[in-house]
Amino acid sequence: MFRILSIDTPTLGDRSYLVHDGSAAFVVDPQRDIDRVLDLAATERIRITHVFETHIHNDYVTGGHALAEKTGAAYHVNAADPVSFARVPIRDGDVIDVGETLRVRVLATPGHTFTHLSYALEVAGVPVAVFSGGSLLYGAVGRPDLLGPGHTHDLVHHQYRSVHRLAELPDTAGVYPTHGFGSFCAATQADAAASTIGAEKRANPALTRAEQDFVADLLAGLDAWPAYYAHMAPANAAGPAAPDLSPPRRADADGIRASIAAGEWVVDLRHRVAFAAGHVAGTLNIGLDGSFATYLGWLIPWDAPLTLLAETPEQIAEAQRELVRIGIDRPAAQATGGPAGWVADGDPATFPRATFADLGRVRHHRTVVVLDVRRNLEAGEARIDGAVHIPLHELPRRIGEVPRDEVWVHCAAGYRASIAASLLAAAGHRVVAVDDDFANAPAAGLPLDHR
Repeated sequence: MFRILSIDTPTLGDRSYLVHDGSAAFVVDPQRDIDRVLDLAATERIRITHVFETHIHNDYVTGGHALAEKTGAAYHVNAADPVSFARVPIRDGDVIDVGETLRVRVLATPGHTFTHLSYALEVAGVPVAVFSGGSLLYGAVGRPDLLGPGHTHDLVHHQYRSVHRLAELPDTAGVYPTHGFGSFCAATQADAAASTIGAEKRANPALTRAEQDFVADLLAGLDAWPAYYAHMAPANAAGPAAPDLSPPRRADADGIRASIAAGEWVVDLRHRVAFAAGHVAGTLNIGLDGSFATYLGWLIPWDAPLTLLAETPEQIAEAQRELVRIGIDRPAAQATGGPAGWVADGDPATFPRATFADLGRVRHHRTVVVLDVRRNLEAGEARIDGAVHIPLHELPRRIGEVPRDEVWVHCAAGYRASIAASLLAAAGHRVVAVDDDFANAPAAGLPLDHR
């Protein structure tokens, strides 16, 4: 008898796993907020005895070190990883017994990183599951380019061979990756919620295509990854402590105004509809309803003071939890309520929202700037004829390239457009945020440039 329980972090596109036999348990790739793992272990009435890392993560700060310290569990990390904390060094071929019935076999699977490991779970001598980290994903593989272009060629070929090594496991063995549910660590995305080795043999390009074809297609499909990734591996190699999730100090209207005047980041967590209808001039809108931590971490200068604005204390707490997962530990301040209490004097600022149909009608009557803030691969497939293209993650440093005319900004569905509109409005631009699905652009009479 054994159970595999998933602990999902959908905003980062990752999963951690708790596996137990009714008494002893191990955890694979825990996130920074380890209270979720501890609560689940308490609910299951089991004791965590081992913690495993598949790799030194690039997309989040691990909770592995803190979890092992909290529980007294053995912390298993590749012997070849240059870490500065005490760990149980493991290597390819090692076997670790967990409790009386579970056995974990270590498999070297380089590709996402050079020292990446996967873990095959054996019960009664039979492999029943593999925890594949950033190696074999659902219908995809982990990115091979996160260590820099000088290593990508070697890593992509390692990745192909590692996936084929995992394919030697029984077809019935379940596949449990860490990445691939929206994470930028995944080379591509698939919609599957579960998989097996047999299913991947039938559908995964790494297992159905020749190596040279797989490599060419994977490399052609890679796009930018979030800037905060550069800080994750050093943080993880240092053995991060458990986070402090206590509330930051409160900011009043004068304090918010002073932070904005000082050039600090003041981020409004409300939905883009509410933000457009009224906000503090100079604030940025990165809503909790989307990939909040990913885009804030991608855009903000690292270690910049950060003030969070939200409707409720619960939303502030949710944002803090999201942020500690990427190493932004202590916001400088926070305020709750709404613009009426945040604006020191005068009325809240606003900007219009629109649809692609609105944009089509406007372009018949006057010239406006259309700014496309989707990523390069998205815009490379099709974009509105005559649109200026600046990916959102490049906008802060390229904002001077945006003409000083009226700017209609769009993305694929509205979330990123609102972030961009708030950046432009804070810089003094007249903006309209297109809050609409890009698929509606052709029907609105907006000709597309297919590149």
